[in-house]
Amino acid sequence: MFKQFLSKLPRKSSSKPDSTSDPSGSSVVRSNSVKRMSSAVFPSSVVAGIEPLVPFKDVPTSEKLNLFVSKLSLCCVTFDFSDQTKNSLEKDVKRQTLLELLDFVSSSSSVRFTEPAILAMCKMSAVNLFRVFPPSYRERNDSDDNDPTFEPAWPHLQIVYDLLLKFITSPCLDAKLAKKYLDHGFILRLLELFDSEDPRERECLKTILHRVYGKFMVHRPFIRKAMSNIFYSFVFETTEKRGGGGIAELLEIFGSIVSGFALPLKEEHKIFLWRVLIPLHKAKSVGGYFHQLSYCVTQFIDKEPKLGSVVIKGLLKFWPVTNSQKEVMFLGEVEEIVEVMSLVEFQKVMVPLFLRIAACVNSCHFQVSERALFLWNNDQIVNLIAQNRQAILPIMFAALEKNAESHWNQSVLNLTLNVRKMFCEMDEALFMSCHARFQEDEAEQCSAEEKRKETWARLEKAASMKPVTGKTAVLVTPLATSIAC
Repeated sequence: MFKQFLSKLPRKSSSKPDSTSDPSGSSVVRSNSVKRMSSAVFPSSVVAGIEPLVPFKDVPTSEKLNLFVSKLSLCCVTFDFSDQTKNSLEKDVKRQTLLELLDFVSSSSSVRFTEPAILAMCKMSAVNLFRVFPPSYRERNDSDDNDPTFEPAWPHLQIVYDLLLKFITSPCLDAKLAKKYLDHGFILRLLELFDSEDPRERECLKTILHRVYGKFMVHRPFIRKAMSNIFYSFVFETTEKRGGGGIAELLEIFGSIVSGFALPLKEEHKIFLWRVLIPLHKAKSVGGYFHQLSYCVTQFIDKEPKLGSVVIKGLLKFWPVTNSQKEVMFLGEVEEIVEVMSLVEFQKVMVPLFLRIAACVNSCHFQVSERALFLWNNDQIVNLIAQNRQAILPIMFAALEKNAESHWNQSVLNLTLNVRKMFCEMDEALFMSCHARFQEDEAEQCSAEEKRKETWARLEKAASMKPVTGKTAVLVTPLATSIAC
């Protein structure tokens, strides 16, 4: 009887021709009344009458997969969730069916999913999840409103995501069979959904993509390449149009991928570090994903410490000279990297690095200056500095002296004095030598400044004594006075 019942889907029209089918486990029937869903987010779909299907517990085990496919087919009907009062009964039926499917996939441990079941699951997921976002999703990057946009259909989408995740991670799913349907096209559409501004959706996508990467080894190179293309597009093509949405989650996935790389690292992975991760530091919205980006970078250095000098050179290349908040973040990342660097790698970059740190120490923005001086609170970094003090102290001395003489912030002034004291205790003779050289340089600069003033004074005097003829330009007295001063 149940075979006959299931084999006749879709069944004849319901007594309610205007009702719509919903993904909660009811059968879809096409009626004469056709309604189109909003195409702004979800693809348009025909809404038909619904008759709930029988529960899984009421059919024998041999028929459960057939019922599973039928319920999935029913859930391929989509609704417009911008109006919560529209098709409310049908939406509830679909929701209940999705919950039944989720419970079935979670609890089934002996029934192997067949090819029709895998196909039905992929089709249902595609119909419900894959959609084109409105232009506002990508054009709010420059707006002052930083609050996330929440998807009105989320109560419905969340169950679909949970169902897909349970299905992918189910021991009843054969990866060799499923890769035919969970293919490159499906993965690309999943990656496109990371454009969503709803953080809940991006979090679900992150978990699903990570599970796909773990289960389908054949897809791993493609997933890495597709993610790289997204990063390339973000950095080099559409940084001004896209916000940082999705980049943080993708970097979090990649961080776990990097931790699983075998040694020695392949050349393609090193290229990814240099061409993708380091340029990601230059984006305006780097603050939205900096933590995940820094984690990926440090994972590479943990795998191969020789990459530390490569990363430092890249950071110096993209150093944010006009953005104090980014400078503070960069200094924090520099500390994490230098802390684990070997002496040999440190010596490769110490001169350009401390030239930049000296500039940060002299910054008028107290947070930048303070963060740079905090590097001397790290024992490992102080040890590296002490071993290379002959090269580092001459670079830092002038910056420290200028801060000690004239910096406006008391906290920065105190830190500067502490660092000067540490250098003096490291090597007093070198410190005094640098101090003597600094005084000589200051004297030379004062002498040069006096000579410039004298030269300008002579020029002004000569100009004032020369008679004005024709259209000859003259130096007026107020300007001459200001220059002399």
